[in-house]
Amino acid sequence: MKADSAVVRDALGVGVAVGLSGFAFGVTAAGAGLDVLQICALSLLVFTGASQFALVGALAAGGNPFTAAAGAFFLGTRNAFYGLRLSQLLAVRRAVRPLAAHWVIDETTAVALAQPTRRAARIGFTVTGLTLYLLWNLTTLLGALGAEAVGDTNAWGLDAAGPAVFLALLAPMLRTTTDRVVAGIAVLLGLGLLPVLPAGVPVLVAALAAPAVLWWQGRMAGRRTGADR
Repeated sequence: MKADSAVVRDALGVGVAVGLSGFAFGVTAAGAGLDVLQICALSLLVFTGASQFALVGALAAGGNPFTAAAGAFFLGTRNAFYGLRLSQLLAVRRAVRPLAAHWVIDETTAVALAQPTRRAARIGFTVTGLTLYLLWNLTTLLGALGAEAVGDTNAWGLDAAGPAVFLALLAPMLRTTTDRVVAGIAVLLGLGLLPVLPAGVPVLVAALAAPAVLWWQGRMAGRRTGADR
């Protein structure tokens, strides 16, 4: 059985490593034209890095705010599916569920699912969520304030910080061939449509890569089943 101290150590490692990237978000969001209050509100209330980076990235590219928000929303829907799995694993009390739901993100889900017991999963989820939430919001504030002190973030090349962190978070998730195919098609769609569609819209179109690949796989599986009969 995994010791509680080992679970805490692993959870702290994930929370600290990812939480520090909040600085990059603060800088990127400031470069997109948001003020400190708006930036901190995003991290406090949204608290899902990929969606936050997608939102400010679309805004920085001149996208319509509603289109940018829609892209961020669709990107964040994966957390709902995480919640379905974690609700069974963690089995938290009803009164605590709204608070726990706010911490259902990639990192807390990964740490919780990696644990051998419900107790270890609860510890991993709680420590990761608490550490990441506090550090992410602190570094977001520091990044936003730092960007204001620096001035023009584009002149320093800090506008590239958001996409770089986004890719760093995404890369470890591409474990299977299907994951990599979906990512590749999404990149081709996004880059190919960037010159012809309004900013933010290519991201929404790129999201169609996932259902398209799943549909194709299902069709191929059906053909193989029919051929075996």
